[in-house]
Amino acid sequence: MAQVTPDMPQRPPSALQIAAPGEVRLGGLLGEALAANHRGRLSHFIVDETSPAIAIFDPAKVCANRAGDWYGEHAGKWLYAAAKAAARTRDERLLKSVQRVADYLTGLQDATGYLGNYAPERRFMHKQPPKPLTWDGAPCARTWDIWTHSYMILGLLEVHRYFPNTRYLEAARRIGDLCWDTLTRGGIDSTDLGNHHGMSATVLMDPALELHFMTDERRYLDLALLVLEHAERNPRHALLTQALAGADASEIATGKIYQIIWNLVGLAKLHRATGDAAYLRAVGNLWRNIREHHLTLGGGPWGGVAHRSREVFNPGAVFSPYGYVETCSTMAWVQLNRELLCIIGDAVYAEEIERSVYNDLLGAQAPNGEDWCYYSFPNGRRVHTTYWRCCKSSGAMAFEELPAIAYGVSQDGGIKVNLFGPSEAVLKLPDAGNVRLEQETAYPFEGTVTLRVSPERRASFSIYVRIPGWAEGATVRVGEDGIALAPLPGAYVRLERHWRTGDVITLSFPMRPRTHRRTQRNVQESQTPDGLPVSQEVMCFDYLAITRGPLVYATDLIDGYKVDETLRMGSGPHDTWVATVAATHGEPGSDIRLQPVGRPALTLQPYYRAGGRRDQAWRLTWMTLAPQRWDDNGMMP
Repeated sequence: MAQVTPDMPQRPPSALQIAAPGEVRLGGLLGEALAANHRGRLSHFIVDETSPAIAIFDPAKVCANRAGDWYGEHAGKWLYAAAKAAARTRDERLLKSVQRVADYLTGLQDATGYLGNYAPERRFMHKQPPKPLTWDGAPCARTWDIWTHSYMILGLLEVHRYFPNTRYLEAARRIGDLCWDTLTRGGIDSTDLGNHHGMSATVLMDPALELHFMTDERRYLDLALLVLEHAERNPRHALLTQALAGADASEIATGKIYQIIWNLVGLAKLHRATGDAAYLRAVGNLWRNIREHHLTLGGGPWGGVAHRSREVFNPGAVFSPYGYVETCSTMAWVQLNRELLCIIGDAVYAEEIERSVYNDLLGAQAPNGEDWCYYSFPNGRRVHTTYWRCCKSSGAMAFEELPAIAYGVSQDGGIKVNLFGPSEAVLKLPDAGNVRLEQETAYPFEGTVTLRVSPERRASFSIYVRIPGWAEGATVRVGEDGIALAPLPGAYVRLERHWRTGDVITLSFPMRPRTHRRTQRNVQESQTPDGLPVSQEVMCFDYLAITRGPLVYATDLIDGYKVDETLRMGSGPHDTWVATVAATHGEPGSDIRLQPVGRPALTLQPYYRAGGRRDQAWRLTWMTLAPQRWDDNGMMP
């Protein structure tokens, strides 16, 4: 490993060191999803060099590939997720597949370092012919070559991380070196190598920084800084400048959700590498903008309403129950929140991960672990996508992030509990040795969590337990006779003591159903005859949705055939017309019974399983509310 040069920036300390995949075992709902991911997508999509997603790298096929598609990304994505899964499960068969595929791919790398699937004349090292800009802002012939190589670097580094082999690390470094040579000596701007005003190429910041973190070599940090410089020179991209100025996410480049969030992951890692606060401010500005204006109730980044593409952010004021959530975007949102959780350590980032995972991510996965929805909708039909679509690999990646995120070690040497659900973890602390944590709970369906703490040696340290933002009235008790604390929702409660084997933390999170209202509105701007501005509301629809704990609830087709229904609700408190009832068909947890005025009650299930998780099933989260009626005195009769 290279020595750190004197001018190497000092990395700021991390607020959280997340666990290694093998240190945590998730059970319950997330454990079932991980098991399905393992036996489905990761064990069957790719097994060796004859699998279609790897066969496209065969030199004979590469020479004929001038189409410019993204299909090569699946190799790196699979290596990334499958390496984590093999380390987590100790599945020898999966490990052999990972190593066989990695060996095959690195054996194809040419003398320049190129390891893609594009014909020689279409590779990113050559300037491509310009073309008129289309809506996606692609200045040259369509190419995903840098994008594919970015995932290849990440995949090879992840295999090397858990199953060290200098062959994999050197292959990743040679790709990084090729990118550096191309962008410094080849006279090529990285924003010319990807669509969406270059955002599909400036994602290279992320893998360049991972190379820097793993090797301590300055040139990979310089590569990431160069790519950012290119982005800043493009006024339509200018991610850092626009983020610092408070731009809405929809205003940056084309507003492409997946690419913007992946670029933000790169900016967050630039802060980790340099300590420059401007990078973190920029990421924080856009993170808050996305969280406040661009997430579904289920936590997925959404867009696609009356817009040029289904995969771009809508303007911040737009709401519609029919918006699109691309599973790739949910994966990127999970990864961005993972980075911020490690850098800053605030509970809100773990909460955002949990919300998106228990709803929009889990709601996109089929029980077999192989089928996935490319798009999910708060109100819409579940459609399992086709073989080559990106979201199947992204969903698999997102789930494999979760074991490491569930628990971690804080900057002061304590333990943080980030995600809830049945689980076990073993984390090493200096004084306590190996600390075993066992979480017994029916979460996310019920709010009682028992956490058993078993240090190898009795020692004093802190355990930080996240209190969900929705858990008003939560209590925390240590031991049977301990005092019950009333912690602040949306933060960690710190429990510091001399811990010994057998200590028990008991959490109680009230899970009362909560109602949410949103409005879809259109206002027509005009002026009076004397020139004064005036606005008139020309369209307004109010909607109602229900959550309980971290879960969003939905129904399938209303009365068996309706995709929408206008409801009139009672004027009393919502607990007079919303009730928790036993789940149907032996499912875990509870359903919600919604009793409107003048029609039979509706039964809502957790969004992820509404419609039975079947292809073509409908899920309806937002219910249209009847327009309010007003008397002459402005009162509702």
